Amino acid sequence: MRGELPPFVVVVVAAALLGGCRPSATSEASMITGGDIERGRSAIGKYGCAACHTIPGIHGANATVGPPLDRIAVRSYLAGHLTNSPGNMMKWIQHPQEVDPKNVMPNMGVTDEDARDIAAYLYTLR
Repeated sequence: MRGELPPFVVVVVAAALLGGCRPSATSEASMITGGDIERGRSAIGKYGCAACHTIPGIHGANATVGPPLDRIAVRSYLAGHLTNSPGNMMKWIQHPQEVDPKNVMPNMGVTDEDARDIAAYLYTLR
């Protein structure tokens, strides 16, 4: 079930969209990932993401080793070839070397929960 959304999350998002009620970027990010945005912000610091990336809203995250993560929520692809979806975002965060062994992003031992939370934070970046 890794990377899949619980059925109730899909139903809630679909109902909100069909009902003409567009959730805020923050609530939508939490709904589609099942993660906690504030814990994600903290996990970004814990794993040292700011050492390589510019990440809006993260103090000191202005590095240029990896790509900037501004507007990552609205990009079509992750890592140049993965469709941008919550499951793929979490997979990339946890196992970048499995996704693309030639990239420079290291496997950092990110837990499932931390990957969900980091993805939740990143999906607020529109």
